[in-house]
Amino acid sequence: MNDPIENFWKMRLDELKVQLEKNNFEVFIVENAAEAGALVIENILPASGAKTVSYGGSMTMKSAGLHDALLLQENFEVIRPDEPGLSMEDKIERRRQGLLVDLYISGTNAVTENGHLVNLDMIGNRVGAITFGPKNVVILVGRNKIVPDLESAIYRIKEYASPVNAMRLDCKTPCVKTGHCEDCNSPGRICNSWTITEKSFPKGRTRVVLINEELGF
Repeated sequence: MNDPIENFWKMRLDELKVQLEKNNFEVFIVENAAEAGALVIENILPASGAKTVSYGGSMTMKSAGLHDALLLQENFEVIRPDEPGLSMEDKIERRRQGLLVDLYISGTNAVTENGHLVNLDMIGNRVGAITFGPKNVVILVGRNKIVPDLESAIYRIKEYASPVNAMRLDCKTPCVKTGHCEDCNSPGRICNSWTITEKSFPKGRTRVVLINEELGF
């Protein structure tokens, strides 16, 4: 076998695609972040007919170049929750507006081998949009987000994704200092709302782009 690692990940992603499709997600597999960005801009967005677009905080989305690419498009309005210079009140209002767009883009904290998306959110707009509101949802998933089961997903999120994101955001939480979830009562706690998305409803509303690369937290 020429490249066992490449073969391993091809099999893992193909297997996950089958499981996700059983759960009514529409699924794409791409080789890298650049391909993921091109797929969304050139294929998924035009096919959706979206006139309004928003997004959640996602390092995978930024790695795919979508954060900047969206602002260059002229065929739809982008609701920017992270536009520089906004007051906190305006940031919250933008997030509220983002729940009613035609298409919402996000990452996911974990995806189980049986095709369930698992997420933990601070404000709730990201998990809210994944669940209901936007007509279409696009989830970008680096291969490092794949876990065996729900228990593994929760462990990954609490013991890795959340502390790392808290560090990235310079939060004043215990996990920034310890590297572990302390189940804190900090005012800056970013771990407030859990969602488990077992199936897409309606069928095909949520499109999952599996990326054969390690991306995001």
